[in-house]
Amino acid sequence: MRKLIIIPTYNERENIEAMVEKVLSLVGDYSILIVDDGSPDGTATIVKRLIEAHPERLFLLEREGKLGLGTAYIAGFRWALDRGYEAVYEMDCDFSHDPDDLVRLTAELEQGADVAIGSRYVSGVNVVNWPMRRLLLSFCASRYVGCITRMPVRDATAGFVAYRAEVLRTIDLSRVRMKGYGFQIEMKYTAWKLGFNIKEVSIIFRDRTLGTSKMSGSIFGEAFWGVLGLRFRRFS
Repeated sequence: MRKLIIIPTYNERENIEAMVEKVLSLVGDYSILIVDDGSPDGTATIVKRLIEAHPERLFLLEREGKLGLGTAYIAGFRWALDRGYEAVYEMDCDFSHDPDDLVRLTAELEQGADVAIGSRYVSGVNVVNWPMRRLLLSFCASRYVGCITRMPVRDATAGFVAYRAEVLRTIDLSRVRMKGYGFQIEMKYTAWKLGFNIKEVSIIFRDRTLGTSKMSGSIFGEAFWGVLGLRFRRFS
């Protein structure tokens, strides 16, 4: 499969070079699309320099201003589909997602999964260095999503996900409404309602050591209220 990793960035100059070099070193011939939302710290400038060394596997999509995680991924999805990629991945830039686990997500796709989720909660709670308040908020959010939607996914807010291109072609991306972390829930729920096969892969999630978190109360608020509306949406 032709494989593309989409990595949204905003002020990730501390992490971007190490992440790019690590992903491109993996067995499996992964390509990367960086979607940068006008990072004032020069993240995009670093990516442009790296593209000179990897012009066939590293790409940059620049946007003006912070337009939201969900819109960054949708822009990346469309870019990937237009260029014929067969497997498309979501991944953070801060090493909270271990790049080595990309191989495990790929294996799930190769074994028949349509969506493979790097899950923090499918086998206990596998989170390192998060403050207890944030851990409880994330864990309870996934339980809340399960109760409201009945979706059989333990980590509904996970942002480390692999999709077969067929899934992204089938979902009407123009109807995806949530822009923050609620976007992750909406995508998984839509794929499930459309009948796609979803598998969770247990990962260890480590909080970032460099850079600053983009999480906010408004992001969780959007997800909380947005989930209620999913139950009433038609998907066919």
